[in-house]
Amino acid sequence: MTRVLSATVLAALVVSVVFLLPPIATLVLAVLVAALAVDEYADLAAALDARVPRVLCTAAVTVACVAVGSEALPLDLVLLPSFVAIGTYVVARAEPGPGVLRDAAASVLPIVYIGVPLGSLAAIRLIGGRDATLLLIVTMIASDSAQYYTGRLLGRHPLAPTISPKKTIEGSIGGLIVGGAVMTAGARWVFPETPSLVTGIAAVVIVAVGMVGDLFESLIKRSAGVKDSSSVIPGHGGVLDRIDSWLFAGPMFYVFARYLQEP
Repeated sequence: MTRVLSATVLAALVVSVVFLLPPIATLVLAVLVAALAVDEYADLAAALDARVPRVLCTAAVTVACVAVGSEALPLDLVLLPSFVAIGTYVVARAEPGPGVLRDAAASVLPIVYIGVPLGSLAAIRLIGGRDATLLLIVTMIASDSAQYYTGRLLGRHPLAPTISPKKTIEGSIGGLIVGGAVMTAGARWVFPETPSLVTGIAAVVIVAVGMVGDLFESLIKRSAGVKDSSSVIPGHGGVLDRIDSWLFAGPMFYVFARYLQEP
């Protein structure tokens, strides 16, 4: 019951922000989510003996999210100084040793793993409007639900047993079929001028990379020896646990909405 209630509240919040408020509200929500996600990421990195400067990384991730989500700043104007700042921090704090490259890489990753993807989700609302955002939301929910129920009913063969033992090949196929069909059907209304073949291919790719995003975060958690990234969301774990598939699917949908929807 707690899990269902939390999911209902989160869905209502997101839909309300997207549909009732201007695009800037979606960007603000993305920035808040990014800040929470970076904090959880830093905890996971610490469990893997990597030192991540929380304040510096949060600032870099926030600016990257705003740059992509608002299109007000060139992304290179954000990325390049961020890399230099993190490199300077590593030089100032580190001593020669095997952890130097690990700390530097772990500090840079959240910019492109969290900041840019969440910015792309806000950008979808900006360039594609409410309907495009709704299409992505419905597609991901349909895919996740189909993976779960198909896996429970038909699942026999593990998809990635060392990363996420409960996921099955059958469940993934169900998610691909249902999620792909939902996006393809919805795109006929949201992107009516886009050929169905293009939409169908894009739909399968977006759903598939969403699954990869889920497994990527699971791999980090399993490597860190934790079940959830945090306990901030009752019944669901952490923020990263809820947005893991979106961090991969969102950027691909953004590319589709921005560059590939025209025939």
